[in-house]
Amino acid sequence: MSLPTTILTMSGGVGHGLVAASTTEGTEGAIVSLFLIAASAALAPLLSSLTHKRVPDVVWLLIFGVFIGPSVLGLASVTEPISLFREVGMGMLFLIAGTEIDVQEVHGQAGRRSLLTWLVCFGIGLAVSWAAVAASGTTGVSAATYIALAIALTSTALGTLLPILMEAGVMGTTIGKAVLVHGAVGELAPIIAMSLLLSARSPWASAIILLVFAVASVVAVAIPTRFILKHPALGRTILHGAQTSQKTLMRVVMLILTGLMALSAVMELDMVLGAFAAGIIVRALAPGNFTMVEGELRTLGFSFLIPLFFVTSGMNISLSAVAGYPFLLVAFVGAILVVRGVPIVLLERFHGSIERVGWRDATRIGLYGATGLPIIVAVTELGVSTGVLPSWLASLLVVAGAMSVLLFPLLAFLLGRAGGKAR
Repeated sequence: MSLPTTILTMSGGVGHGLVAASTTEGTEGAIVSLFLIAASAALAPLLSSLTHKRVPDVVWLLIFGVFIGPSVLGLASVTEPISLFREVGMGMLFLIAGTEIDVQEVHGQAGRRSLLTWLVCFGIGLAVSWAAVAASGTTGVSAATYIALAIALTSTALGTLLPILMEAGVMGTTIGKAVLVHGAVGELAPIIAMSLLLSARSPWASAIILLVFAVASVVAVAIPTRFILKHPALGRTILHGAQTSQKTLMRVVMLILTGLMALSAVMELDMVLGAFAAGIIVRALAPGNFTMVEGELRTLGFSFLIPLFFVTSGMNISLSAVAGYPFLLVAFVGAILVVRGVPIVLLERFHGSIERVGWRDATRIGLYGATGLPIIVAVTELGVSTGVLPSWLASLLVVAGAMSVLLFPLLAFLLGRAGGKAR
């Protein structure tokens, strides 16, 4: 028995009081931080509206996170309870992103062309990362660092783009359909690449684990679903409860989400993969009730959990790192546009994922397709935790992702307004 433990044991009630006081203090700090995060979440959409949504809600959330975090005011911190909320918020974000994936669309010609384009983007990203590191004179950089940088430069923020596309009035148009396909591939492919290439295992071992995870996910969800289908009364009970305070359908969705996140954690895969897989499975299992499920998911996710994820992401940004490398930040924004945007522009101009379009519309699709943030946050956090990326570089990449959300859709909107009605 250690000396502190002995003292606490001998002191009886005094020791208990010390532990209780410490616990209470930690709880109070977490509650204060939660309040500030909730205040940020409430103010962000108001400021977004004041700017006519030219500065998206997610950008304001990151800005608030920076100001209340340790980099500026130091009013809030990512304590252990908040870290758990943050993981669930990230899970909700990628669950909703997964529900936006139309598997049939991805399997089609448009999906294959978009996947090929992403692979080209990834190759260019690797080359750009290598060239940048070589130009800096840095030596001893691992292959995983180049891979992490390439993944960060080639993602598309489908979940973030959806409200922006609806606001711009391009949903259902050729541009909107093309962006959705590129967005689906631009989220799915980086997540798989993270699981395969940034794991401590070899790529072949990771591929086997990934295959086992896919099979286990389907089995874990399909067997209970088949049981429900064989007992229609049980299914009716779940659907009836969905309209009451019991919210049975949403409870089942949350069971799937937490179950697949837990499965991915046990198999030492990134939990983003489990959340994304949960979204795809939920959409496949509830085609008749998907509109209701989607509405409730968005209410649950975007009211608090997802804003919390973005605010805490802002709290993790090192403002001194960003201020210390302004030219590198601009270079990252340009790299995202060149690596992800230009190949999409060329594909849409000369071949088309949905149909061939002119240079103006192709440029708009490329700008939307280069808009990335959630995957950038996920891959940089994984990179920092594994020692692949330094924290200052992760901060720069996250801010660059935020700037892509701020600038690229705005430029696409202005191009559309200059060229008339969307196709």
